[in-house]
Parts: sequence; C-alpha cells; structure tokens
Amino acid sequence: MKFRYTGIRVRDLKRSIEFYTKTMGMKEVQRGRMRAGGTYVQLKSGGSAQALELNYYPPGKRFCEEYAEGSELDHLAFWCEDVRRSYEKVLAGGAISAVEPWDEGDCTLAFVRDPDGVWIELIGKKAQRKPQKSNPKSF
Repeated sequence: MKFRYTGIRVRDLKRSIEFYTKTMGMKEVQRGRMRAGGTYVQLKSGGSAQALELNYYPPGKRFCEEYAEGSELDHLAFWCEDVRRSYEKVLAGGAISAVEPWDEGDCTLAFVRDPDGVWIELIGKKAQRKPQKSNPKSF
C-alpha cells in the first residue's frame, strides 16, 4: 500500500476552496461527486506529490455527521493493488470495518477505522475479470 492523500471534512466547500487556493496557493486538480452523496475537490501545491482532498457531505447523506471540533480530518487514503485483499489484511491487523469494499467507476474503495477511530480509505483500480477460456466445439 502507498499513502496517497489526506481528506478533510469541510462545512463550507466554497469557503474552503477559496482559502486553500487564494491563501495557501494550492491549485484545484480534480472535482467530483460521490455516489453516496457529497462533493470532493482535490488540491495540490506546486512541486508536491501530495494532495489535499476537501470533502463536503450535505445533511442527510451517507457520510454526513454532526460537526464536532476535531472531526475535520476526514480520512487518510492508501492506494492498493488489491483493495479487497488489503481490506482483509488491515482488519486482521486491528482495523475496524467502516464501509465494506465496493466498486465505483473504475476503482474499488473501502473504509476502515484505525484503532483510534481515524478513517482510512483503501482505493485501487477495479480488478479486471479474467476472460474465460472458450472450449471450441467439435463437430
């Protein structure tokens, strides 16, 4: 597994984008909507491989929770060659399941909590199904 980026939970997406781009000098590199509800915006600083992901979850959506001081850290993300295998490995190592693996687009994702409750995202390319070998019919 490779550490990929840090996601933080924000209460006002527009305000946060403005702060991180204008004040901190970051650039928006990706934006999208989550199937479970919510919006993410990834930002990067020039010359840095690390990304900061701003996550906004509207009330009533799957990952929305009441804001509490200290809940700004949304999750740490790790790129995995095989998300389902990594998910089982980290559970065996003491993580607690938060969201079981699922496919979204061309990725597989899962969430666990570390022993202190910090959310960890496991993300990787969706496994490609191996083509079935065909048995030519004999006539």
